[in-house]
Amino acid sequence: MPQITVDYSGTLAATFDRQAFALALHPIVVDTVAARPEACKTRFRQVEDFVIGGETEGHAVLHVEIRLLHGRPDDTKIRLANAVLDLIAARVEPADGVTLHSSVEVPDLDVAFRKR
Repeated sequence: MPQITVDYSGTLAATFDRQAFALALHPIVVDTVAARPEACKTRFRQVEDFVIGGETEGHAVLHVEIRLLHGRPDDTKIRLANAVLDLIAARVEPADGVTLHSSVEVPDLDVAFRKR
């Protein structure tokens, strides 16, 4: 815990420094939800096919999901989501002429979640 997944469109692949993003993201998560740094695990998934409205060109998507153990209040999750949106705005720059659509979701991990 926290289990972090970042889905990003292929249109960001050349400009999105994923390692730097994760290294900037982890302290935000740690400070906001009182997690341990070594507990933050981030994986990235490149998405090739996506549609924004009626268009398939000129857009990029970036969605961050941060799954936490049960017990964090909603205001903490909202504060975390807003901080991550700020990080995206500061760190992720799409190519010229490309509009970035970013989103963050902070759900609870399923009660069946286990790790080693």
